[in-house]
Amino acid sequence: MAAGALSRGLGVVQSMVGHPEGLPLARIAEEQDLPKSAAHRILVTLVEEGFVRQHEPSGNYALTLKVVGLGLRHLASSTIFELAVPVLARLATESGQLVRLGLVDGEQLLWVAKSQGARAGLRYDPDPDHGSEIPFASSASGVAWLSRLTDDEALRLVARQDYDERHPAGRNAPTSLAEVQARIHEARERGWAHVHDSVEEGISAMATPLVDPDTGTPLGVVSIAGPSLQLPDSRMRELAPRLLETAAELSGLAGSLSQEIRARSELGASS
Repeated sequence: MAAGALSRGLGVVQSMVGHPEGLPLARIAEEQDLPKSAAHRILVTLVEEGFVRQHEPSGNYALTLKVVGLGLRHLASSTIFELAVPVLARLATESGQLVRLGLVDGEQLLWVAKSQGARAGLRYDPDPDHGSEIPFASSASGVAWLSRLTDDEALRLVARQDYDERHPAGRNAPTSLAEVQARIHEARERGWAHVHDSVEEGISAMATPLVDPDTGTPLGVVSIAGPSLQLPDSRMRELAPRLLETAAELSGLAGSLSQEIRARSELGASS
């Protein structure tokens, strides 16, 4: 009985893969050949456990980032991650700040690895964030990635991402799409983005995109973040060349990692 319930639950999860907008209860029940009442009980359990959320006002059910986070934590043991972490660690040591790697997953940007360079004193060390989604408009990493897209595509993605507990905004966060667009243009011209007190009070960050060396496709970002007192504009300008060098080194690894994520995702969807 337990095995049957688990099988039905996994089937419901698989139905929602590839549907970020969510699916209605009736369709999920139909795809899994389940009574609506049984499908609803499974979905209620998945919502309670944090793996699924219900969109309003449509009522559709969609997977949460908790599912993505589990997969990314599993991938963290892969050879590619083992190669990437030392690269992050070098920049963390040189900057004395937190260095993080974010990768594109569909229309999301997710943290997948980090290295802390601060050994004592004042430092920025957020709660574990592997697999968590990066806010586009208010973060340096989000703006850096958007700078590799067209303005129309970038602003479409910004408009879709609501500010909530997963996408906090500090006092210097942009308040209009025009302001977001100005930040994107600045990052595009400079080659890297920067923010002060935009996501969290007292925290500054700089970031640059990772791109596929063959196609130019944006694959993710690498960022340096720390207390604003330690990361004024002058310090960011000093660190910018090393940030760009690190991004170039990581771009090839990010391309390989993106292929690995897609391959494993397709394997899971087909099994």
